[in-house]
Amino acid sequence: MTRDSLGDFTIEPFTHNEQTKQVYWLGEGPAVVIMSEIPGITPSVADFARRLAGEGFRVAVPHLFGEPGREPTNGYVVSTLAKACVSSEFVAFAKQKTSPVSVWLRGLVAEAARRSGTDDQLGSVGVVGMCFTGGFALALAVDPLVGVPVMSQPSLPLPVLPGAKADLGLTPDDLDEVKRRADASEICAVGLRFTGDPLVPAARFERLRAELGDRFVGVEIDSSSGNQHQIAKMAHSVLTEDFSSGPDHPTLKAYETVVFHFKTQLGNTPEQPPRPG
Repeated sequence: MTRDSLGDFTIEPFTHNEQTKQVYWLGEGPAVVIMSEIPGITPSVADFARRLAGEGFRVAVPHLFGEPGREPTNGYVVSTLAKACVSSEFVAFAKQKTSPVSVWLRGLVAEAARRSGTDDQLGSVGVVGMCFTGGFALALAVDPLVGVPVMSQPSLPLPVLPGAKADLGLTPDDLDEVKRRADASEICAVGLRFTGDPLVPAARFERLRAELGDRFVGVEIDSSSGNQHQIAKMAHSVLTEDFSSGPDHPTLKAYETVVFHFKTQLGNTPEQPPRPG
């Protein structure tokens, strides 16, 4: 797949805080901002965006790194990760620190809400972060416009330093504001992970439950040896590379959970609650 095969998206530059990035837009309805995983807007990320657009949402996919439309390979992933880890926009290792790119992303949230006609409505935008950007979704929840932050395999800060496994990648002030909004039922946060994923330790989800209480919906998919659905031990990308639309597959149920909360919180009423995982 190449950039040309993203032709169903409208590509426009967006400038905020003196930074300009390309944004891929698709669909109509309540706004959802999708932050791609490493290495970028891969074919499976684009397909995930198309599924959400088909559910009745206006999706905005910013080009944060990599080459849009390029298939992921091991070499491509490693080289993109190396560049992102040393970029001043992202915080890969530091604990209790919010990545600077969140400022630009908040501007995009406001633009997405404006295009959907909901910029005057509290909690009217959904955001999805994946892997490297997983925690950015929670960071964006300080914005009153964000109603459903979805953290799919949130991997930052990378769990290699003491205390990093339970760290949420937020400054204490940002975490306090997210907790305040959760306590006021202004947000519903969703987290997705495979149980065997070393980049997303169980301690991180335990911390999310402790901080956000019943305003956090944690979906943890069994990827242990001999699991019922034959999910690979090293499965990582719940909504993209490791997603399956097969009947009763847990990744499909995880996707349905995300859609349910988007439709419930953002004003696009669902027909039925998600199936149990």
